Amino acid sequence: MPASILEEVGHLLEAASTRDTVTRLSCPSCGSVHVAQVLGDNGGISYVCTACGHSWS
Repeated sequence: MPASILEEVGHLLEAASTRDTVTRLSCPSCGSVHVAQVLGDNGGISYVCTACGHSWS
């Protein structure tokens, strides 16, 4: 828990500045970047393209 609201704002600004360096996922089927991360059947992570419906893990 942050000690102050200024400390919390600092953490949010750091997260926002590093967000642009994250690799973006794209659908291997259609190339769309409209991809949702979902919890898989076995507790793993899967991905679903919201443009074409293709799913993969």
